[in-house]
Amino acid sequence: MIPDFKKALFVTQPTLLPARFSGKIAYMSNLKATRKEKDAFFASHWQSPLTPEQKKEFKGLHYFPENPDLRLTVTVEEFAEKRVVPIQTSTGDYQEYVRYGQFTFEVEGQTARLTLYQADYGFFLPFADGLAGIETYPAGRYLEPEALGGNKFLVDFNLAYNPYCAYNDRWSCPLTPAENRLQVPIRAGEKMFHPE
Repeated sequence: MIPDFKKALFVTQPTLLPARFSGKIAYMSNLKATRKEKDAFFASHWQSPLTPEQKKEFKGLHYFPENPDLRLTVTVEEFAEKRVVPIQTSTGDYQEYVRYGQFTFEVEGQTARLTLYQADYGFFLPFADGLAGIETYPAGRYLEPEALGGNKFLVDFNLAYNPYCAYNDRWSCPLTPAENRLQVPIRAGEKMFHPE
């Protein structure tokens, strides 16, 4: 079941925006609304990853400001052989994903490369950036890129979010594979969780 705040993330995709919401101002407005809805979900919803004790002190998640330079349309080079690979979780188990392809992009004047994975529910992009353990969650953040056709994908790092295991150890989450641990900073999306 997709939590309410996750459904809200899809509102920011350009193909789903009504005409009156086209453009950067509307995008930023929708991103702000999405983040507000996610905070409300974390604070009170029964599916929130926070414990009851954490909810009492919760004052909202922390984010980088919206960064239009990190909202990318990329071309993914599909692997000739799409192998099923096990990815270790935070609790020592494994989950299987299909290693789908790779893409290259520029960030702050540096070239970076990431591997895209595929699961039953769609595409999955776990990544850790050069700020991991400083400003972003050390084990990495997640994205679900939108397939646009013709091997093109919308990769919007402004929507990058922490896995539930970032909030407490009751959750089991896939850890970012070594090939997706970047040296460059990705100053977009959710920052590291700081309990109040």
